[in-house]
Amino acid sequence: MSDAPQYLPLDDLVGDWLTLPALADAIGVEPSRARGLVASRHVIGVKRGQRKTFQVPAAFVVTGEHGEPVILETLRGTVILLSDVGFSDAEALRWLFTPEESLGTSPIEALRSGRRAQVRRVAQALA
Repeated sequence: MSDAPQYLPLDDLVGDWLTLPALADAIGVEPSRARGLVASRHVIGVKRGQRKTFQVPAAFVVTGEHGEPVILETLRGTVILLSDVGFSDAEALRWLFTPEESLGTSPIEALRSGRRAQVRRVAQALA
């Protein structure tokens, strides 16, 4: 169930991806902690590639307050909201990375620029 546009392949929308070991390395945690971030919905991803490995968008990693790489803090609430309105993880990724006219950019870029409330208002309207 989704009103998200289906015209571009997810790989074309997302761009760069990280495996869970690469995510763990990027943010300086153990691989088990990266798996925990998926389980707690701080990040979402899909199985992709020839070997169907689970991967998350690299755009979920941002620069933290002290210059360190961290997971985008506002992502989790948005992911949960999208799940609550019936989006699968793949559909949520598609929505996050597809340009949204009312935001003037993709929801992920709006989140990365600190526009959480605007993104969530648009997401709530999908219900």
